[in-house]
Amino acid sequence: MSFPVGIDAIRFYTSHYYLDLKTLAEARGVDVEKFYLGLGQHKMAVVAPDEDVVTMAADAGLQVLASVPDINDIEMLMFATESSIDQSKAAGLFVHQLLGLPARCRVVELKQACYSATAGLQLAFHFLKCHPDKKVLLIASDIARYGLQSVGESSQGGGAVAMILSANPRILAIEPESGIHSEDVMDFWRPNYREEALVDGKYSCELYLKLLQKTWDQYHARSGRQFSDHQLFCYHVPVPRLVEKAHHNLAKWAEVPSADKKRLEAMIHAGLIYPRVVGNCYSAALYLSILSTLENIPEDLGGTRLGLYSYGSGCTAEFFSAVVQPGYQQQMHSVAHQALLAQREALTYAQYERFYQFATPTDGSAISIEPVQKGRFRLAEIRQHKRIYASVG
Repeated sequence: MSFPVGIDAIRFYTSHYYLDLKTLAEARGVDVEKFYLGLGQHKMAVVAPDEDVVTMAADAGLQVLASVPDINDIEMLMFATESSIDQSKAAGLFVHQLLGLPARCRVVELKQACYSATAGLQLAFHFLKCHPDKKVLLIASDIARYGLQSVGESSQGGGAVAMILSANPRILAIEPESGIHSEDVMDFWRPNYREEALVDGKYSCELYLKLLQKTWDQYHARSGRQFSDHQLFCYHVPVPRLVEKAHHNLAKWAEVPSADKKRLEAMIHAGLIYPRVVGNCYSAALYLSILSTLENIPEDLGGTRLGLYSYGSGCTAEFFSAVVQPGYQQQMHSVAHQALLAQREALTYAQYERFYQFATPTDGSAISIEPVQKGRFRLAEIRQHKRIYASVG
């Protein structure tokens, strides 16, 4: 018996602090339009000293679990991140404990730059086809960090997207056809001994566009679908301007007749609303764009097909599609998400720099971390090389 598999519930969390790129522009002595227009970016989330990928993931995970009648149905937790806190232990095991998930639950951490959450989604697709009575918790959580006064500084950010994946999903049904391309390149990487990533920005953008064409061509050949069979598109969002360029290029490659600029922009506009004020959140970026699309278009999108492009530097990319399910609006939490973004605190440049320069010990020293963040979980201390997390309230 055939049945759909996909996203049954989805929630988002980001830091309660942000830096307006106008503030950064003033500090760097550049015109703010370099960021507002040149990148299409307005704000970037700034993670507090006592929060990390685990605390953000747990916050998003706690919210999404409210949609699960029986937590024992979750037999797998996949944690996608490139901001790993340990070279051995999966960050998901900390989340597993904080959320009180059942012991009968596979937990694994996935890594391939910004692509890893899509890898988790595809792995879950096949698991759920074999076990339609079970559910998978997939969490993408990342902190984009490049370095003060670096060329990538203005495209930093951070956040987590948590998803319940299931058979007969209530929000998005993932279609099985996809285009995939991988190759060994050095456009973006972070060696074990570095806190900040290394990036060849121009080369990375070129690869992003090159692999979009390759994966689209493969997807088109396998699915038989045309550009016009997709009413909306969501992309991995390093910066919004790259997404806008990518979408216009895709229309040209697909030989779309009469592809006027306003029509093309309307296909991606809603998906960039949240990313413009959060910044890059790596593995979570595509899924934040999907959430932004579903929550910022008031019309009923039931039956709409989304074209989806996932790119991870290094590199692996995939183009696939999903169909919005009837009644999906009842499962969305736009009021809560928009309140989270609206109630954040703007940092001064000095506060931003102080947050950025905070560092945890690397020699085994103990440290108690001052409470700063405002979520449900925090990194409280580090002792004997162990990270100690705490629930708040």
